Amino acid sequence: MSGIDVGEELGARAAQARALSLLRIRSRALAVAILPAAVAVVLFAAGAQGHLAGPAWDTVRWTVLGVAVVVLLVTVLVAVSVARARPAMSPTVPVPEEGAPDLYRLVRDLADRLDVPAPSAIALTPDCDSWLEDRTHRALRRGAVAAAEAGDAAPVLVIGSPFLWWMRVAELRAVLAPVVAGTGPSAHPDIAAARRFVRGLDASIADAAAPGRGAVRGAPLAFTGWVSRLLLRACRDHAAEMERCVAAAASMRAQTVDHGLRIAAQEQVGLAYAGWDRLLTRVALPAWRMGRWPSRLDAGVVSALTELSRRDRLADGFALRLGERPACDLLEEPGVADEAASLLAARLFHGGPAESGPGWAPVDWQQYPDEVVDRKWRTEAARLHRVLDTMGVPRASAADPAVPTLARVMEHLSGSGGPGEELAAGIGAAVAREEAAAPGHGGPEHGGPGHGGPGAGAADDPLDLWGPGPLPLFPLQPPRTGTELLADHVAAMVCCAAVDTAGAAPGLDWLDGPALLVGGERRADLATPVLSLVEDGDPDPLLSWLAEVGVRSDKPVRLV
Repeated sequence: MSGIDVGEELGARAAQARALSLLRIRSRALAVAILPAAVAVVLFAAGAQGHLAGPAWDTVRWTVLGVAVVVLLVTVLVAVSVARARPAMSPTVPVPEEGAPDLYRLVRDLADRLDVPAPSAIALTPDCDSWLEDRTHRALRRGAVAAAEAGDAAPVLVIGSPFLWWMRVAELRAVLAPVVAGTGPSAHPDIAAARRFVRGLDASIADAAAPGRGAVRGAPLAFTGWVSRLLLRACRDHAAEMERCVAAAASMRAQTVDHGLRIAAQEQVGLAYAGWDRLLTRVALPAWRMGRWPSRLDAGVVSALTELSRRDRLADGFALRLGERPACDLLEEPGVADEAASLLAARLFHGGPAESGPGWAPVDWQQYPDEVVDRKWRTEAARLHRVLDTMGVPRASAADPAVPTLARVMEHLSGSGGPGEELAAGIGAAVAREEAAAPGHGGPEHGGPGHGGPGAGAADDPLDLWGPGPLPLFPLQPPRTGTELLADHVAAMVCCAAVDTAGAAPGLDWLDGPALLVGGERRADLATPVLSLVEDGDPDPLLSWLAEVGVRSDKPVRLV
């Protein structure tokens, strides 16, 4: 037996031992629950045989019987609640076999080589991760269209959608090998039973914590949640160690498949994560705040990582991979899958509606500069001038006081307006009001928790099984301060003036998001002079920048 086989065997045995420890905790809890009933049986049996006679013992017998009945009823209540509690299911995009026969073929071939059961289905997640998820619970099968077919014991393979677009087929195979290898331990009856027990406890706790319960239903659920927390606390260490051993055993088994490629593939995982994070926070988030959702995020991550490879000499070799077959070719309609994953990403990370509608429309990358960047700048510039109007700041010192100009903003911040605390507070309040008036998504600026949207509570909504918590589930950024918002609004006003008076244009930088193009080249040096004006009231750095670009601060700017 090789060292790999020995390591895998040891890991599997350790996982089974931890699973048995978990099941023993369940057995002990059951033993404690039936102990009063057992004592009552003994007492009544002794009374029937003429032992322990007398009124005192009769009182003891009936008291113990009453306690046993109550305990058994409570035990049944807790057991039914845990069994019926709906485990959380990760929001994913289902991939039916007819939509990706090559991908299913790759996964099944991988399972055959690893000598483990093949996953029952495949789904995509808009994140840089992959895992196995058990969806055999009857509540999940009833409530989720994407769940595995009824009766399937094998878990669902969830694949990070950025992997499919950035990785090559061989790299994806190498990355999925240790994940698919985990179906072997999942099929072991002790490990499966232990996982069901832990998931049931976790789901019961979440069910008890859900808001909106009445007093009649809330009290039993609260008690059930308390019992479940006690049991889960006792199980936590064993469950964590069991999963660690399962992962170790799966990793050892996967050593036999594409071992030489796995190191390079893991490097691509880290690169994909970096590019995906930049794309979401710098590119997607501004669009989401404008009520638009980029419909090709996964294709965008390829452009972002290609740009990173171009800029970073350490990543030069990564661009050479692009000549190989991308893993997204394993899908029959990669564009459709990309669009679905992009919409789900907007829900998870921003809280947008579950489907397109008024104020929540898709946007492709060709339209992004005009429909997101330019609109963002002009919306923020208009908000800036509205707040100045409410503060009573004169429109401009020019001949026509009715037109909005950059000079008005600069004169206020560098003159009697000071560093701008009142203006920053006014903009923050205006943003909060507009966010509150836009319940369909996370708001035009903050990207804060949304309240669902069209179809948000539909039975086929993949987030419906996640739980009743607010969206977004994974907010990308905390709300910005008033000073940060003011700096953004002043920079937007400068960009509008540059577009209208100096021939500049809105653009898209794949790594940094909205960009100002002057002469076809990106100007990334605007932030420092704007901060000097906003924080210190010093207009000179910005005046120098405007003179260099050729921007006329006294000319009117078109707003929305």
